[in-house]
Amino acid sequence: MCGRFVSSSPPDELAKYFDVEAVAESVLEPSFNVAPSRDIYVVVKTGGLRRLETFRWGLVPFWAKDPATGNKMINARAESIAEKNAYKRAFTKRRCIIPADGFYEWKKVPGQKAKQPYFIHRTDGEPLAFAGLWEIWRPDDDVDRTSDPLRSCTIITGQPNEKIAEIHDRMPVMLPPSAWDSWLDPENDDLEALGKLLVPAPASLLEVHPVSRAVNNVRDDGPELIEPAPDDAAQERLL
Repeated sequence: MCGRFVSSSPPDELAKYFDVEAVAESVLEPSFNVAPSRDIYVVVKTGGLRRLETFRWGLVPFWAKDPATGNKMINARAESIAEKNAYKRAFTKRRCIIPADGFYEWKKVPGQKAKQPYFIHRTDGEPLAFAGLWEIWRPDDDVDRTSDPLRSCTIITGQPNEKIAEIHDRMPVMLPPSAWDSWLDPENDDLEALGKLLVPAPASLLEVHPVSRAVNNVRDDGPELIEPAPDDAAQERLL
């Protein structure tokens, strides 16, 4: 799964990198410890334009009774998005890219209760392009659709590459630039072809290093969280 990630790039840089044509007015504070239910940047295509928007992380299906449903839907498994009620409509009509400067995963350490967190990022420092889904939600009593809708999203996860498999059994799906047009196009209904895009990123694309357990606390935030720290598992092997 992907339960925390880094979003530190300013929106103008993201807009340039993802070649967007319209940028949301709201600007988010940089975060080195983005947690579920936070607003995050997403790249979508609506009205014929590629846009950088801000959506809530944790997909709220249109049929949900309460937005809290999204707290359990921060990730969607690539293997089942075409069948699950929570995701199949979004997979057909509302696909997005979630930019990230890196993400965290936790590994079990033999003989220790606490897991060791790792920071994972691109070797060249460029943003990651997580494959995502998004939805629009309104409360049942808004029959006239007069309130602002809640736009929310989820990160698609799939099988890990050989590097991430040493830490965790799943990883976010990362789309190469060659796949962005097809993935974002709401008119593209070739679900079989889209499903073939949901494969592990090459291990050579990513670097991994252990970081402080301070990242475990959602209230901790700052660039120090991604600084390398001793790998407890490696230390254990030396003893």
